[in-house]
Amino acid sequence: MDHTNLIETLDSVDEQITDLERILRERGSLPLLETVDHAIALVKRMIIAYIADVGEKEPPAESEDVLDVFKALVKGDPSWNTIRDNVRELVYYRNCITMERQDALPPVPEKMTVRTLRHLFLFIKTRCFREERLV
Repeated sequence: MDHTNLIETLDSVDEQITDLERILRERGSLPLLETVDHAIALVKRMIIAYIADVGEKEPPAESEDVLDVFKALVKGDPSWNTIRDNVRELVYYRNCITMERQDALPPVPEKMTVRTLRHLFLFIKTRCFREERLV
């Protein structure tokens, strides 16, 4: 089986996370809403690429809500629920921002966003390694 799209997606996401981490180190902060939206978009891309690679069901559209995309991933394989709260954390950050409730966010939320994104990436990539999708 050809796993090229999944591999390219994960490589691209890794590069983008590395850039975010570098900018955080250099500047100490990132624009919060843009960072959260970017993180959510990258999570969606990884999940959609994984679903497409498995090939058992039609991958959701990129435009769908990240929680709907996540539900499509979990359907039939509840082991993915391990990362559900991490995905929901990113949505919570975005909701706090749009409701102008920055007071409900953790200290340095842009750093937490990038760390949560890195965690999700590592979880998905490790799972892909175990399933021999990255060879």
